Amino acid sequence: MILYDSADINELMHAAMLRRRSQVPGNEVTYLVDRNVNYTNVCTINCQFCSFYRPPGHPETYTQSTDEISDRLSELEDIGGSRVLMQGGVHPELPLEWYTELIREMSLRHPSIALDCFSPIEIEGISEVCGIPTKQVLMLLKEAGMHGLPGGGAEMLVDDIRLDISPKKGSADNWLRVMHEAQELGLTTSATNVFGFGESNFHRVLHMDRVRSMQDDAVSTGRTGFTSFVSWPVMLENNSLGSKNRGHNRIVLGAGPTEYLRHVAVSRLFFDNIEHIQASWPTMGLDVAQMALLAGADDAGSTMMEENVVSASGTTKTEASERELQRIILRAGFRPRKRDSDYVLLETESIREDLASPVPIQPDSLG
Repeated sequence: MILYDSADINELMHAAMLRRRSQVPGNEVTYLVDRNVNYTNVCTINCQFCSFYRPPGHPETYTQSTDEISDRLSELEDIGGSRVLMQGGVHPELPLEWYTELIREMSLRHPSIALDCFSPIEIEGISEVCGIPTKQVLMLLKEAGMHGLPGGGAEMLVDDIRLDISPKKGSADNWLRVMHEAQELGLTTSATNVFGFGESNFHRVLHMDRVRSMQDDAVSTGRTGFTSFVSWPVMLENNSLGSKNRGHNRIVLGAGPTEYLRHVAVSRLFFDNIEHIQASWPTMGLDVAQMALLAGADDAGSTMMEENVVSASGTTKTEASERELQRIILRAGFRPRKRDSDYVLLETESIREDLASPVPIQPDSLG
């Protein structure tokens, strides 16, 4: 907390870089070529900060067909992608068989694409609809071909904050329990953190502490645990949380570039047991994501073809090309390296030398 509250941003970023070099030696920064598929926007959870979902019966609801999703994965294969992040809402009517058949069909049609699908809250929703425990749901999805369970829906793992912004989403314990079950089954998992809901820095550290404690348990029992940690500020442009926070009585929500970089640096120092810290360009932009590589992040995230959830809340850039991610890595002074969902390094095409000249970074000029 002393570091979070008081440390000079330049010294904090420098310390985070030293930690990053000890945890992830070498001068490479990784990135992933993938795409997002939001298979449905039907959701009953009604998070205040979500502009993507539509309640059941709304005229703008959709659920994609197997062929529509398969076409999107074919487009990903065409550009050399290796992972799909497939998430939607908590649909109150889709049976378990819809999900397992979808995963099985995608595995057969696109065997080179890792299927990282759903989120803990979606698994809970499927469990409620079909009436079987969440671990059994995960087991059946894995048998059908699911590769990983992404870390969506964590937001803040502090119930004072979590249950205020998403009262229907359930407790932090539920999210951690489903993630623990996924890790026991050998599914690839990641940890996320959305901040800027008006919480204190102490709440943010509490969130990280819950993730780190769970990672300690995983490591002590020989499991991989979380492959990475990624955080980003809540977007407020087009949702009810943002609209309520206008006028004379508003509280400070969201986070600017310097606050974001501080959070990234603290997370690198705090997570002695999670190797990879990821920069978030969809919310902060490519320039700030580039600076996050000098604040302890060792991964530039992914290309995210067709991002719909975060962009619905106000971000303007919804996907980045492989070249764009390579460019920010090079100009931060690192060597770009393509990876897969498990951080296995892949063959990476060489880049023109004129992209490689570093750009001066001035953290304290961000405001």
